[in-house]
Amino acid sequence: MQMTFRWYGEGNDSVTLKQIRQIPGVKGVVWALHDVPVGEVWPVHRIEEVKKQADQYGLNIEVVESVNIHEDIKLGLDTRDRYIDAYKETLENLSHFGVKVVCYNFMPVFDWLRTDLFKEMEDGSTALFFDAKKVLSLTPEQVVKNMEENANDFTLPGWEPERLKDLKHLFAQYQGVTENDLLQNLMYFLNEIIPVAEKCGIKMAIHPDDPAFSVFGLPRIVKNKEDIQRLLSAADSPSNGLTFCSGSLGSNRDNDLIDIVTSFVDRIPFAHVRNVKHLENGSFIETSHRTADGSINVTGIVTALYDNGFEGYIRPDHGRHIWDEVCRPGYGLYDRALGGMYLQGIWDANELLKNKPAK
Repeated sequence: MQMTFRWYGEGNDSVTLKQIRQIPGVKGVVWALHDVPVGEVWPVHRIEEVKKQADQYGLNIEVVESVNIHEDIKLGLDTRDRYIDAYKETLENLSHFGVKVVCYNFMPVFDWLRTDLFKEMEDGSTALFFDAKKVLSLTPEQVVKNMEENANDFTLPGWEPERLKDLKHLFAQYQGVTENDLLQNLMYFLNEIIPVAEKCGIKMAIHPDDPAFSVFGLPRIVKNKEDIQRLLSAADSPSNGLTFCSGSLGSNRDNDLIDIVTSFVDRIPFAHVRNVKHLENGSFIETSHRTADGSINVTGIVTALYDNGFEGYIRPDHGRHIWDEVCRPGYGLYDRALGGMYLQGIWDANELLKNKPAK
């Protein structure tokens, strides 16, 4: 297991590389060029700049999250080949600087969705919250406005203002697009991309839908074990992998997360681990990483990764906002650092049990 920590870049994060370096066990940052418009090639000099910044603190940049997919690719429009060619060039550029894994998603319109960015919990901390009842009364425009007004002036991944400025047009484009249509468009993308990824030594790792069920009638194709099996089988290559995200898959109570880990561990180059607590009516709130604080068996997940020989990258995913920290929603330093130590503690405990002398 290789511990990493997400970082949004100098001037775009409340967390610094110096702080990340001081979290025990963290060897690398999970990063992206968030200001490069979706569909454009990531310039070599910008990638080199990030590597130099990370090198100063002894951190690697081997995991990218995310090289986002242009909406024309998801929709299967005639213009998609141009954007796929740009994606290939970006992969080639990244490979020159040691990138091994590229996380991406194929979610229409919204990369992820919550109704409240700073929902107060019993202990006074706040966390990301999905109110299943509330979302039924909101329009997509209201959701976007809420995100923009409550993000503490930080950019939000997957909520690029230039892309979402005309939501009515975006939703109109998806009228009549079925899950099968979206799946076929993903297959087209993978058939083009995977040979390039293989040549570059990069593992593509698709992120599950967040939440793992349809919202606003949009199609979802990475929401459960059956979906994952279909995607991995369609392009049977080590470069076609899964980002295992316990919070996304765990938003759907029907998913057996430990079974998913056990079934696909050899195709999981990257894992996000966070905890969520299920409430009534399908609502959920993100909690600390500690198993006892939520509905996700974090201990069981990390143990399953350990028992099945996981050698990929992992990061503590969304945390609470604690100790009056002002930060990007879900991405403060303090609770994620605590989460990282919790995950490593579970891993170390398994190591100790494995090597414990027999009486």
